[in-house]
Amino acid sequence: MANFKAEKIRNIALIGHGGEGKTSLAEALLFNGKTIDRLGKVTDKNTVMDYDPEETARGISISLSGAYTVWQDVKINVLDVPGFYDFEGEFEEAMRAVASAILVAGASGDVSVGAEKGVSYCLKHRVPLIVFVNGIDKENADFIATVDAFRAKYGKKIATLHSPIIVGGKMKGYVSVISGKAFEFTAGGRNEIPVPEDMKETVASLKEKLIESAAESDEDLLNKFFDEGTLTNDEVLIGVKKGLASGDLIPVMGGSATQNMGVINLLNEIVALLPSPLERRPLHATIDGKDAEISCDESKPFSAQVFKTVADPFVGKLNMVRVFTGVLKSGMTVINRTTGERERINSLYLLKGKKQEPVTELYAGDIGAVNKLTATNTGDTLSAEEFDIKFDDIPFPKPVLTMAISAAKSGDEDKVFQGLNRLAEEDLTFKVEKDKETGETVIRGQGETQLDVLCKKLKAKFGCEAVLSDPKVAFRETITAKAEAEGKHKKQTGGAGQYGVVNIRFEPGASDGVFEFCDEVVGGAVPKQFIPAVEKGLREAIQKGVLAGYPMVNLKATLFDGKYHPVDSKEVAFVSAAKLAYEEAIKNAKPVILEPVYSFTILVPDNYTGDILGDMNKRRGRILGMESVEGLNKISAEAPLIEMLKYATDLRSMTQGRGKYEAEFLRYEEVPFSAQEKIIADAKKD
Repeated sequence: MANFKAEKIRNIALIGHGGEGKTSLAEALLFNGKTIDRLGKVTDKNTVMDYDPEETARGISISLSGAYTVWQDVKINVLDVPGFYDFEGEFEEAMRAVASAILVAGASGDVSVGAEKGVSYCLKHRVPLIVFVNGIDKENADFIATVDAFRAKYGKKIATLHSPIIVGGKMKGYVSVISGKAFEFTAGGRNEIPVPEDMKETVASLKEKLIESAAESDEDLLNKFFDEGTLTNDEVLIGVKKGLASGDLIPVMGGSATQNMGVINLLNEIVALLPSPLERRPLHATIDGKDAEISCDESKPFSAQVFKTVADPFVGKLNMVRVFTGVLKSGMTVINRTTGERERINSLYLLKGKKQEPVTELYAGDIGAVNKLTATNTGDTLSAEEFDIKFDDIPFPKPVLTMAISAAKSGDEDKVFQGLNRLAEEDLTFKVEKDKETGETVIRGQGETQLDVLCKKLKAKFGCEAVLSDPKVAFRETITAKAEAEGKHKKQTGGAGQYGVVNIRFEPGASDGVFEFCDEVVGGAVPKQFIPAVEKGLREAIQKGVLAGYPMVNLKATLFDGKYHPVDSKEVAFVSAAKLAYEEAIKNAKPVILEPVYSFTILVPDNYTGDILGDMNKRRGRILGMESVEGLNKISAEAPLIEMLKYATDLRSMTQGRGKYEAEFLRYEEVPFSAQEKIIADAKKD
C-alpha cells in the first residue's frame, strides 16, 4: 500500500453508547472504501472490528480495535471504541490517538448516557465531533425527534448539514443544506433527486442559520457576512471546519449502518470537514525535561506513543502506535523514553481488525502497529535517540470495584496470575495485588462485566479458570475500658518444668495507635531477662482479637507484677503467661470491632442528587458537603467500606450510568452494635 502523508490522513474514533451501532458503522465505512468486500453484521458474528471470542459471544465490543480505509484519496484510520461503562480505559486510549470523533447515536428520540458522555468529553477537550444518527430504518426510529433532543441539550452548537426527507415517518433521504442538492437513500448508496417543493423553504432557512454559525466562527468571515449578507458555499465549509475545531459546531447526519444508508455522505464529510493530523490541537509533552506543545511534523525526528497493547499467547505482544513526528521505519532502533530501554523495530503493520498488513514505514500523523517489542507497553513514548521527548501518560480511570480472586483448580495459581499479568499489558484499568490486611489476592477494576470478561479471557487464552468472590474487609478490634488480669503458665512434666506468672494492665491509647508495651515491674518480680518474652507474647496475641479474631489495635499493655521460679522459669513460659493474661483481660475491657471508613467523592447530575443522598444514609454514610462542578453535583461523603463494596454497580443503576465516584481510605471507626453482631457471626462461619 502507498504511504500517506499527514494532510491525506483522517484519524477518527467511533464513540457513543453501547449497542448504538458503532461496530456496524465501522463495517460500512470499510465496505464503502473497499477495504472489505462483504458487509459483515454483529448478529452474524463476522465483523472486522469485533473478533475477540468474548466480543462475538456477548455481541458487544469490549476492546478497542482499529482498521483503515481510503476515500477520495484520503486514508481514514478508524478506531472502534467500546461503549460499555466498564471499558472507559479503551475510550481514553482511542482519544489520545485520534484528532476527531464520530458519535453514533440511535434514532430513539432522546440523548443516551453514552452520547452525553461522548459530547461532554469532546467539548471539554475541543475534539471535533460529528453526530451520526443511526438506525433511521428501524420501526420506531425518529430522526427529527433525536436531532431536537440533541438541540435541546446543546443548543446552537447542533448544526443541521442535511435536512431529512421524511416519507411515511421515515427518513428516506436528505437535502444538503450547503449545496442545496437532494438525494434519496438506496441500498449501499444514494441517488440525486429534485428538491421536494415542500422542503425548499425549510432548507433556505436552515442555510441562513448555518451561514450565520459559520460566520461567527471566524472574524474575516463575520466581516464579509456583515458587508455582503451571505457567504459562498466554500466559505461556509471553512466556517464549519473552524466551528468544529473550536467546539462551537456539532454537525448532525442520519443513516443506517446495517443497511449502508447515509454512510457515503458521512465519508464525504469526514474528508471535507474533519481535521488532518496537521490540524489537530497540539499535544502536551516534555522535551529535554521542559514543558512543550507538540504538533504533527514529518520534518522533526521520530516520536510516537503506544496507545493500545494486544497480548496474545501465540502471536505475542502487538503495540498500536500513533506517530506524532518524523517517520518510523522497520529496522530502526528507537528509545523507549518511559523505560529508558532501546527497542529494535522489526516489523510494522497497518491493522484491519485482527489482521495485520505489513508496511515498511509510517509517517507522522499515521496509526499502525509494532510487534515483538520487549520492554514497551501502553502509554510509553518511543523516539529517535537524538529526540528526548516524553508524551503525557494516558489518563486511565481509577479502579472502583474490588473482588477477591483465586484459582478454580488447586495448583493453577501460578497460571492464573501469570495470565492476569499478561492481560494487564493490554488493559491498564485493572490491578491484581495481595491485600496486606486480609491476605487475599484481590483484583480491582471498573465493574463486574470487566472482571468477568477477564476471567473468561484467562480460560480462552491461557487455559486456566479463576473464581471471583466478595473480598474480606479488614476489620480491627480494640478495647474501650481498662482491665487487669493475671496470666499463669505452669507445666510440670518430670524434670525441669515451665513456670511464669504476669500481672498486666490493658487500656486504650497506644502511642503509635497499634501497640505500646510498658514495664513497671519493681523488686524483680519478673526478672529483666524475661520481660522481652512478655512483650513478645503480647505482640503475638494482638494478631487476633477476642470477638471475631481481627487484629487488635490502640492497645497499651503495662506489666506491673509477676512471679518466677529460679529453676523452672523460661522465656517460653512468660510468652504463654502473657497470652493468657491478654485473653482474660480483653474480655473485660469492653472490646469492640472497628471498621474502615472511606471518603467518597461522587459526581452526579442534579436530578439524581436526592436518590444518592437517601441511599448514602441507608449505607450508614455521612454527607459532608456538596458543590456544583461543570454542571454536575459533587457530593463529599464518608461511609463504611462494608456498605460500599458494590457501589460502582449500584451507582450506575441509580443514575443510569451518569454517576461516577472516587474513594480513599480515611480512618477506622467503631462498628454500631447492631452491625457488630453480624460481623462476629460471619467471622465464626469463616
